[in-house]
Amino acid sequence: MAPDKSSPVENSWKIFEEYHIDEDVGFALPNPLEELPHPYDAWISIAKNLPELIKNGQLRAEVEKLTTFSIDGLQGHKSQRLAHLVLGYITMAYVWGEGDGDVRKVLPSNIAVPYCKVSEKLGLPPILVYADCVLANWKKKDPSGPMTYENMDILFSFPGGDCGKGFFLVSLVVETAAASAIKVIPIIFNAIQREDPDTLQKALLDITSCLNKALEMFHQIHGKYYVDPDLFFNVLRIYLSGWKGNPLLSEGLLYEGVWGTPKKFAGGSAAQSSIFQCFDILLGIQHTVGGVPSDSAAKFLQEMRTYMPSAHQNFLRSLESGPSVRKFVLSKGDATLQEIYNKCVQAMVSLRDYHLQIVVKYIVIPASRPSKKKQTSKEPSEPKSKGTGGTDIMGFLKTVRSTTANSLLKED
Repeated sequence: MAPDKSSPVENSWKIFEEYHIDEDVGFALPNPLEELPHPYDAWISIAKNLPELIKNGQLRAEVEKLTTFSIDGLQGHKSQRLAHLVLGYITMAYVWGEGDGDVRKVLPSNIAVPYCKVSEKLGLPPILVYADCVLANWKKKDPSGPMTYENMDILFSFPGGDCGKGFFLVSLVVETAAASAIKVIPIIFNAIQREDPDTLQKALLDITSCLNKALEMFHQIHGKYYVDPDLFFNVLRIYLSGWKGNPLLSEGLLYEGVWGTPKKFAGGSAAQSSIFQCFDILLGIQHTVGGVPSDSAAKFLQEMRTYMPSAHQNFLRSLESGPSVRKFVLSKGDATLQEIYNKCVQAMVSLRDYHLQIVVKYIVIPASRPSKKKQTSKEPSEPKSKGTGGTDIMGFLKTVRSTTANSLLKED
């Protein structure tokens, strides 16, 4: 096979290098930058002081005073990712203000123009996405220390105190716990090509172990690293909400100086994480029929891929063109191999089960309580059962969990 035609999953190094996947942190950005050079430090200054500026009612005025900067000085992927993160934070704060329904429907050109240009370079939409607030929004307190919650912090915060830190960092440690399974993918594909079920069994067990570790980390969200459900629902969730399927911005957001009409983009969502879509593809968990989304949940998952960094989208496409693990397991008719495959799928079911429990605790229950916040806008409020991505979150997650559970191989 010629080098330029080689499969992107043939060897680990090619995966890590070509698809912006790190050996240690997976789809997360390794060692994100914390500062940008002048004049972009003006963006950093606002982003670092968001909660205080919002509390004092100064945020929007400070944003409107900014000069429009060319993005030509943002050299390198990490600088551009930091700019996207910072401009995403500023945009969310500008649009949602104090979170009381007093929204802005126009993003000023001094933010909109550079934001859309850096978004285009990265292949990301001009809204705060999971790849920003989770994957690129972290640092180690002790650079030589471990990737643990205790040794980590987020770079930027929204109102809500430590709620954002807990929510974003728990999401990140779930990602990194599952990340070591990515290294196993080339082993799996090689085992299938060599017709080597023993190696495949070991590799699938490794992936199951990683997914179980991810679930263990997920439990920390209302365990060791507690995230307060009321603070999440009534404060942080507002700043993560998008302008697609949101009656507060029913027409979308106008990006002044970029487009002549408002645009609709979904807010940050766990569905924008590449890690779980990656294992869906690997295990043959089919949310589509013949490549076409089979229901609204599958359609939403497909749409959320466009909110991932383009290199990660390409990686998922490369997996789809690889050999089928599920077909190979079925073709062997080996009860032990099928059982090990099922353990892998069951680990995905367990993660989605727990995600449903989290949504009940952090969205459904708080949504059923009377709101304590004053609503200054006369427009309809956002439907409380919706996730930040703009979808009916319970319906979506139940459908995805069912599709995953239906992928378990049945005994003859």
